[in-house]
Amino acid sequence: MKGVKGLLAGIMLLATAAQGAEVTSLAPPQGLRPCCAFGYNLRVEVLNIPLPFYQLDNVVTADCLGKHLYNDSVLAGIANLVGMGRERNGIIYTARGGFIDTAHIRDTADMTVYLFSQLLPKLGHPFVLKLDDELTERRIVFKGFTPPTSNQARRDLAAWLSAHLAFQLAAWHEIVQWYGFSSITGISEEVSAFSPEDLYSNLLGARIAVSLIRHRHITSEEAYNQAMDKVLPQALKELGAQPADITRFHFDMLDGRWWDSKRHVPEKQLVLLRNYDVTDNRLPTPVPGEQAKPWRQNLPHRWQGYDLASLAQLQLWHGSRMARLPAPKTYYTVADFEHLASLARESDREEGEAIFEQ
Repeated sequence: MKGVKGLLAGIMLLATAAQGAEVTSLAPPQGLRPCCAFGYNLRVEVLNIPLPFYQLDNVVTADCLGKHLYNDSVLAGIANLVGMGRERNGIIYTARGGFIDTAHIRDTADMTVYLFSQLLPKLGHPFVLKLDDELTERRIVFKGFTPPTSNQARRDLAAWLSAHLAFQLAAWHEIVQWYGFSSITGISEEVSAFSPEDLYSNLLGARIAVSLIRHRHITSEEAYNQAMDKVLPQALKELGAQPADITRFHFDMLDGRWWDSKRHVPEKQLVLLRNYDVTDNRLPTPVPGEQAKPWRQNLPHRWQGYDLASLAQLQLWHGSRMARLPAPKTYYTVADFEHLASLARESDREEGEAIFEQ
C-alpha cells in the first residue's frame, strides 16, 4: 500500500484516457441508498414487532459488489439489501480502512458526479442549486469568480469543489439522522447516525469520483456506472479488503463493544460506538488489534490558488419539519457542524448512549 497517492494512482490507472464529450446534466440523486446498520445477521422489527425468520446479512466482499447504478432508487436499494437488486451493498472489513460501507461510497460518488454535471457548464458564474429537504431546506450557493482558462484545469477545479460539497452533504445527513430525520415516515434512522464507518466511507466515495471525473470516465451515466464497477473493487483491495469470514470475525470480536447483536434494526442501541467527527481529514475508526497502518483520507480546501470555501457555500435554511434540530438564526453552514455533532455527543453521554473516544 502506497498511501493516498498510491491508492489514487491505482484508481487512475483504471481510468485511462476515455474519449467523448463532457457528461450532460444528470438527474439529482433521489434520496440515499438504505444504510447498512453496523453488524451482521441483523434482526429487524417494524412498529416494535420483530420480524421472525428475517435477517440482514450485511457482509460483502470486494469481488461481489454487483453492478453500480447511478441514482439507485429507494425501492431498488431495499431490493439490494435482500440480494435482489443490481447492486450488492453492505459492509466489508479492510486492514487499512477499517470497516467500509459500500452504500455510503456509492452515494457520495453519485452526489459528486451530479454536482460536477451541474457546476462545470456554469463554473465561475453565480447560481443557486436547491436539493431536497433534510429537516432543513438545502441550498448550494455558487459564487461568481474568474475560473482557469484551460479545460483540464476547469474540470479539475469543478471536480474538487463538487467532492468538497458532496462530503459536506454526507456529514449533514449524519447530523440530521441523529436529530430525527427519516427517509420513510415512522422509521427512525438514529441507529445509523455517526456510525463508526460511515463518513470515512463517504470520503472514499468522493475521492473515487474525483479520479473518474478527472480522467473523463463520466462522459455518460452508463460510462460512469461501468467505471465504478471497475474502480470500487480495486479501491477496496488497495485498502486491504478481507474475505467475508474475516469481516464476520471482526464483527464478532466487537459484539458488545461496538454493537449489540441482541438488538433489532432500527433500535438506536444496536450501535454502541459512534464517531462524531464530521471533518474531511480523517483516519478510519481504529479497530482493536489491527496492526496495519491506517490510511488517512482528506480533501483539499485550496486548489491551484483557489480557496474552495470562497467559491461555494452549502446553506441549510429553516425547514417545515425540523424534528429535534434547533432552528438556525438564518441558516446553518459547515461551520456549525462540529457544534451540532458535539451537542449530539453530550446528549448521548448523558443518556448513557454510544460515544466515540479515541
